[in-house]
Amino acid sequence: MRKLLIAIIILSFPVVGFAQYNWDIGVQAGAANYLGEMGGKGSTRRDFVADMKFSKTQFTAGGFARYKFSSLISAQIGLNWVRVEGADNTSTNPGRVGRNLSFSDDIIELSVTGQVFFYEMPDLGHTYRYRNDFKMYAFGGVAPFYYNPKTYYNNEWVKLRPLATEGKNYSAVNVAIPIGLGMLFTIDKHHRIGWEFNWRTTFTDYIDDVSGNYANPKDLSPESEALANRRRELGNTDGIPGLIPAENNYGWDDKNQVGYKRGDPSHKDSYLTTSVYYSYVIRGKSSLYKSKYGSIFRKAKGKKKKIRAKF
Repeated sequence: MRKLLIAIIILSFPVVGFAQYNWDIGVQAGAANYLGEMGGKGSTRRDFVADMKFSKTQFTAGGFARYKFSSLISAQIGLNWVRVEGADNTSTNPGRVGRNLSFSDDIIELSVTGQVFFYEMPDLGHTYRYRNDFKMYAFGGVAPFYYNPKTYYNNEWVKLRPLATEGKNYSAVNVAIPIGLGMLFTIDKHHRIGWEFNWRTTFTDYIDDVSGNYANPKDLSPESEALANRRRELGNTDGIPGLIPAENNYGWDDKNQVGYKRGDPSHKDSYLTTSVYYSYVIRGKSSLYKSKYGSIFRKAKGKKKKIRAKF
């Protein structure tokens, strides 16, 4: 009877064996972009990817660990490096071209997400060994991140946050809400190759160091004032069709004691990545598996075979 029970468990291994492969650890790499005050074509601000400038696409790289709670739900923690860039001179919108701002930002992100699997092909190739599968999932979570926008000025990269170019201080740490879709192939139970699209909505409008109005130059340092209003670097633009005269649109209005519009504080910045990843699945029996089946195998292994004399 015991041998029969062991045989049944071995034959049903593809059904109960999934509990042995709960952890996978991997790396990812891909492309990154952002939505903020810079980008777009000739129109004013548009939602989602419509205002993105693909020529400013940069990169992302990182690592992660994922734990499977069940066949439907997993949790993942990741550490990512995301670079985003933007520049007004890539736009055809007269207001943005005349503003003449630019930035680069290296974002260091720690993300915690939950994944829900909504489609699965558990036995690719119909081998009946359940070693290869395909899954699709949606995910969402929270991602605190560090950011530090810079701009290129006088042949060097200058950090913008310490300069408070709009006369306001903002934190170098913020929080994003990542949401997205992904898919993965599991090969020979241990190797996973996947793809993800990840969109992060943030709670800051300063990833690009642009948000509100121009500050009073009297309240800024000389370097801060020079990087707050870079219209003058374009020289005399009065003869360029479509560009608004500088004195009517950029900088500080002394008469009314107010700064002209520099950004759009009504919409927070966001950034996105599309990436491929590889992960290795770690084999290890779960507590449920051990409690139900571990004793059977231990006893079977420890039992000695009786030897009978041939005479």
